[in-house]
Amino acid sequence: MIDRKPEQQPVLLLIDDAPEIHRLMAMKLKDEGLDFLTAFSGVEGIELAERQLPALILLDVTMPDHDGFEVLHTLKENPATKQIPVIMLSATHASEAKVRSFELGAMDYVTKPVDVPELRARIQSAIRLTRLMEMLEHRAQIDGLTGLWNRAHFDRRLEAELAEMKRRETPMSLVMCDLDHFKKLNDSFGHPAGDAVLETFASLITQEIRVNDIACRYGGEEFTLILPRTAVAEAVGVCERIRKALFARTFRKYPEMQATASFGVTGMPVDGATDPAAWLEGADNALYSAKEGGRNRVHVY
Repeated sequence: MIDRKPEQQPVLLLIDDAPEIHRLMAMKLKDEGLDFLTAFSGVEGIELAERQLPALILLDVTMPDHDGFEVLHTLKENPATKQIPVIMLSATHASEAKVRSFELGAMDYVTKPVDVPELRARIQSAIRLTRLMEMLEHRAQIDGLTGLWNRAHFDRRLEAELAEMKRRETPMSLVMCDLDHFKKLNDSFGHPAGDAVLETFASLITQEIRVNDIACRYGGEEFTLILPRTAVAEAVGVCERIRKALFARTFRKYPEMQATASFGVTGMPVDGATDPAAWLEGADNALYSAKEGGRNRVHVY
């Protein structure tokens, strides 16, 4: 899923080596409510797609450096761009080219010379469908109780953020946190009290993280934080602020209830692996250490 503000005008990226195609599209599609980005080669197009995350890509099949199939394959292999819909442009009507395009993940296939009214309709249809899918996917990835992202979103974003970390060679931290003795709390004060703690903890997390950080309810009373471009020492500081805020929080309806949480932080598995499983194992080991160490604390793997 590509996060986009609803008020943003859709951005269309045209990747084609022919200047006349760019001029034609700019002229014929100027009233479609689109912002245009142009690339005259496959390499330039891939870079622009990664950087700008357009709403839609028009991609020429025949180009000198990388043909459209190679570019499409690269876009669909990249977690950052694989969800962007692509309409292929080609002078060939051959079914083999169409089949290959769809097998590689293209949304549509338009032949040249372009029938402009038809292309307009296909573009608007693609954008409407993409917005609908984004909306449905967004709703499906929100935890109903806490309002945080859920496990499905976490799995997708961890993979994407690890790829970004590796590509840009920037730090990243992963946190696993768990509410201490949550079952005992539920048994003692009831499930509404447990829900109140979950909602409060989620609110405290949201207050302490940045816009680009990703907070998720991993399952039950367990939460995860993906902190891009964040060194371990900074991540520990974030966790300590959340931990202290929860420890100090009182609950008006349950004045005798005390809630605490434990945190496990990792900035890189010991073996240097960049696969999600290794990072999760590192954060989970740190969380286990915090639990074994007495709970209500932050440990680093």
